[in-house]
Amino acid sequence: MIRSMTAYARKEVNQPWGNAVWEIRSVNQRYLETYIRLPEQFRALEPVIKERLRQRLTRGKVECVLRFDVDPAAAQQALIINKALAEQILSAVDWLKQDHQVGEVNPIELLRWPGVISAKGQDLDMISTALLALLEQTLDDFIEVREREGQALEALIVQRLNGITGEVDKIRQHMPSILVWQKERLLAKLAEANVELENNRLEQELVLMAQRLDVAEELDRLTTHVKETFAILKRNEAVGRRLDFMMQEFNRESNTIGSKSINVDITNSAIELKVLIEQMREQIQNIE
Repeated sequence: MIRSMTAYARKEVNQPWGNAVWEIRSVNQRYLETYIRLPEQFRALEPVIKERLRQRLTRGKVECVLRFDVDPAAAQQALIINKALAEQILSAVDWLKQDHQVGEVNPIELLRWPGVISAKGQDLDMISTALLALLEQTLDDFIEVREREGQALEALIVQRLNGITGEVDKIRQHMPSILVWQKERLLAKLAEANVELENNRLEQELVLMAQRLDVAEELDRLTTHVKETFAILKRNEAVGRRLDFMMQEFNRESNTIGSKSINVDITNSAIELKVLIEQMREQIQNIE
């Protein structure tokens, strides 16, 4: 299925431990580039998130952002006092007072001593598991958006492929009359110049002229390219690079047809082919 490389998805959850929001956005890029922004306490999740993105995406410049706010009620945890450490500090102060007649205890300063007081921390493992589950849901939405936009791109490409088929048919219809017209033009110039050629020589000249103007091979290849592009569109994989390669092949044939043209109808069709191919190429730049 065709997927666009441009998409955006957002998912939010509210739990007793807080509020979390995932945002994933992407634009077109030749390869897969991931940019992950996480709160400091979840920095360890970055390798896991990168791997999950790589498993489900193949191309695009992807930005993945997590916003996390702790619930105020959850932040107000009961304080834990290390009584044994506090008693050791008080004993040391008493020793200073008795032996050196110095030292006073400020209760606030005592509580600020490292390790004397702490708050019950959040269960980061449990929260991380919930955040990764939410990430998967966000990725599901993100890929769904890519696929919806991909369907619109596919419709535009199919429209252009049908247009190319129409121009190929036009050129095929014009070619017999163009060859007759060119033969009559050659004979008229010979007559005007009072030049007579032997039948064999005249036939050779006509054959060479027909070969120079013949675009049957180019038209056949264009028809083959159209069929191959339709087949690529039906593949259940990332096809952006294959389609981009096909555009090079389309351009090669249309350029050759334009260079061989001596008729305004063929020239117009060659120009229209190039317009259709360029329109497809622009759309394909955004396909995964």
